[in-house]
Amino acid sequence: MALAQIGVTGLAVMGRNLARNFARNGFTVAVHNRSPQRMHSLIEDHSDDGTFIGSESLEDFVASLEKPRKVVVMVQAGGPTDAVIDALIPLLDQGDIIVDAGNAHYADTRRREASLRDQGLHFVGAGVSGGEEGALLGPSIMPGGPAESYKTLGPILEKIAAKAKDGTPCCVHVGPDGAGHFVKMVHNGIEYADMQLIGEAYHLLRNGLDLTPAEIGDIFAEWNKGDLESFLIEITAEVLRHTDERSGKPLVDVIKDEAGQKGTGRWTVISALDLGVPVTGIAEATFARAISSQAAQREAAQGVLVGNAGDFEITDRDAFIEDVRLALYASKMVAYAQGFDQIQAASEEFDWDINQGDMAKIWREGCIIRARFLDRITEAYDRNPQLSSLLVDEYFVGAVANGVSSWRRVVSQAALAGVPVPAFGSSLSYYDSLRSERLPAALIQGQRDFFGAHTYKRTDVDGTFHTLWSGDRTEVEA
Repeated sequence: MALAQIGVTGLAVMGRNLARNFARNGFTVAVHNRSPQRMHSLIEDHSDDGTFIGSESLEDFVASLEKPRKVVVMVQAGGPTDAVIDALIPLLDQGDIIVDAGNAHYADTRRREASLRDQGLHFVGAGVSGGEEGALLGPSIMPGGPAESYKTLGPILEKIAAKAKDGTPCCVHVGPDGAGHFVKMVHNGIEYADMQLIGEAYHLLRNGLDLTPAEIGDIFAEWNKGDLESFLIEITAEVLRHTDERSGKPLVDVIKDEAGQKGTGRWTVISALDLGVPVTGIAEATFARAISSQAAQREAAQGVLVGNAGDFEITDRDAFIEDVRLALYASKMVAYAQGFDQIQAASEEFDWDINQGDMAKIWREGCIIRARFLDRITEAYDRNPQLSSLLVDEYFVGAVANGVSSWRRVVSQAALAGVPVPAFGSSLSYYDSLRSERLPAALIQGQRDFFGAHTYKRTDVDGTFHTLWSGDRTEVEA
């Protein structure tokens, strides 16, 4: 019997669609699921996609794979993933490859990779973005793990990955151990920021111009023809134009304004705090989801908390729409810049040697944050691979300069009207912090030295110093 070139265990929607994607691209695919019914239904329903070898037991599944075996695990993150890996280990031989293509925490991936390496097995944590449709038609894939394993696995993953307009596969070896899942985590963090910024733009247009959702959808559709062209802008227009069949109202008006989250946004923020990297746009987007879901607190505040807010004073409708568009674009640039800063910081911390330009390239198609904008990021890293911040690249300097006045007007108008724009506002503050010659951190250092003798550095003399605050307040070198 012919053996399968790759196997997938865990056939919920994502695993099922990945298996079909492999088969559609000419690979013989071994498939397995804890409950065999899903395996059988996949083969019965989609035999036209290609060749599948189904197995009801994990032992038969592994036996149906050619060596070195390549097993893609698509089960729930955490304990269930560990359980499948533990069951696979006794059945595999040295040099075989286990691929975790779920949304695992990168620290878990680092632990698993080290453990399996000690047992002679390769472990690859692969971020996969694109949702159900991407898994089937071509996702963006971010595999980490041993470089040696990518020699075998890479050609298969690149074959099923999305392709950029220039034909480049949206898949590249990111780096060792947990690098792939880390990059996927940051991708999701940027996604949080992008979605929140789009939501704030919608909220501004709705409150400022009293437009219907469908009218705002038309504006987003128009924006999608320019620099803001992206998957998220495209689907936003579709959602806003959709009418609910049951009520006859715009769907967005009958959906509860309580945003859910699966944890990757929180992971991104926690990691950024550990690394000391300010990801203010991503953090505010994550907190905005949390606030939206605090139903009891929000209900208690209604009619109690005083706003003293006025109305939007808009004399030129088109000018306000353009201001919001430019503010959205500028804030979006900050979110991506912060995400890439976080990837760079982790790369240095864990010795991953991640190529920033490659990350922009593999996000151009297939993934949720795919956008024309990513071509600009790719070009920026092509110009300078050692770029300290995307915001200082020549294109981004000009783009923000073109929109900064609009950005300030929008944030100011929103504050005066009492409309929350946490991501717009924090992104502008971050931008101003970068460009400020002096920050109040000097005072903070003075305070820290006063109550805790934490010392400070001076602008005019090298060294570290402490003032004897409880004594005669002379300065001593620490």
